[in-house]
Amino acid sequence: MNLNICIKESGKANAYALFFVKKSIQFSNILTEVGEKQAESVLNGMQDGPFEDLEYLEIDDKPTIFVDAAKERGLSNLDHLRMAGYRLAQKAMKKQISCVSLMLADCAEEQFKAILHGLHYAEYKFDAYKSKQKPNFQVTYEIVAGERAAAFKQIAEEVAIENKAVVLTKNLINTCAADLYPAEFVENAKTIAKYTPGLSIKVRDMKQLEKEGFLGHVTVGKGSSHEPYMITLDYKPAKRTSKDHLVIVGKGLTFDTGGLCLKPPKSMPEMISDMSGAATALAAIQAIATLKLPIHVSAVCCLAENAIGNKSVLPGDIFKAKNGKTVMVDNTDAEGRLVLSDGLAEAGEIGATHIIDIATLTGAMVRALGYAITGFFSNDDDLGLKVINCGEACCEKFWSMPLEEEYADALKDKFADLKNTGSDAGAIAAALFLQEFVPENTAWAHWDIAGTAFTTKKWKYTEYGATGFGVQTLIELAREMSLN
Repeated sequence: MNLNICIKESGKANAYALFFVKKSIQFSNILTEVGEKQAESVLNGMQDGPFEDLEYLEIDDKPTIFVDAAKERGLSNLDHLRMAGYRLAQKAMKKQISCVSLMLADCAEEQFKAILHGLHYAEYKFDAYKSKQKPNFQVTYEIVAGERAAAFKQIAEEVAIENKAVVLTKNLINTCAADLYPAEFVENAKTIAKYTPGLSIKVRDMKQLEKEGFLGHVTVGKGSSHEPYMITLDYKPAKRTSKDHLVIVGKGLTFDTGGLCLKPPKSMPEMISDMSGAATALAAIQAIATLKLPIHVSAVCCLAENAIGNKSVLPGDIFKAKNGKTVMVDNTDAEGRLVLSDGLAEAGEIGATHIIDIATLTGAMVRALGYAITGFFSNDDDLGLKVINCGEACCEKFWSMPLEEEYADALKDKFADLKNTGSDAGAIAAALFLQEFVPENTAWAHWDIAGTAFTTKKWKYTEYGATGFGVQTLIELAREMSLN
């Protein structure tokens, strides 16, 4: 995508885009009196039926695309703008319009950012496995910003960094498990750390995990020919404006068969997405470091493949977790929480003040909130409110769920301290299990992205596959916390 942010229009555009809500043109008063009457007639026609969204019409003798900025149901005003930008870009690429001029001089910064994200989203496609790859038609978007051109250029640079992180997340998730196993994920992370200033990496392999007592990874990963790894990425800015240390812990099951408690066949293909948490954590910290946000942030990626082999964990097996608690593996398909127990322990050891763990953890959360909303649990009201507000700013919906202690006794085992499943309220039980491994006096939130990380049908700006959900909220959360 080419972007030209300018004070006034160049006259080189092949088409002009006007955003509208109901019968009102948004963001620009550049039409002549005749043009305003023409536009009024068009907008009336949008209501009555003769004209449709993305209609190509002559206004002031200029080819003009009318873009509905309030078309979909259930979206915030900012997400409406993202969708409007997304649909506009799709139209421009399909019609091979080489230059589209957007009149946005009266657009608020957050509105411009939303439109820009939408334009970027339309560019994404995953065709790495296609025998014939057809590149997108390149469109230049001329942003007429008036006196705000300089501010808009800064926003555009930040959006480009955020979008790069979203694309990285999607590409990692959409890659098949045969090509992205734990060791290969590690190589990707090493490359990112090498070329991202201020970012360092520590890698633990199977032997080191066993030696240091990170046995959640070992228990889950020992049945696979691909050994487990845990990586810790660390970003320390040259100047800090916050004393907080945010640690992002990501579940990274590069494939999940369910182990001996085998998943049904219909569920298997989507299990390439079971490393979405780790992909999101990796991409977010890369963006945070690139943006040079003035806050200490780390990311712990818990990598394993839950496969069936002659060393696979057996139902009923007991292991000692890093924090000393013993765990009976009641169900080998409840493996994500086992590797996360190690990640939470690592977050405590490196001095986290705040932890976000992000995981495709439970089908129960999908049944509860579906594909559009991420349910989260938190032990800290202030952190929980920040998650909701930052998600809203990034057009990502979060819903606070209860850490209901009444269900905690169901996690008790007859022989071990804990078992890895409860009897009721699956998503809550999983969160209560994780809470057992959260370091004391640490603010923590658990995001269950089982429904929002991957879609098998068109959803907003994703046709199929990984959505990149959570990356932007994590970046915004780090930005918000750096202001403290």
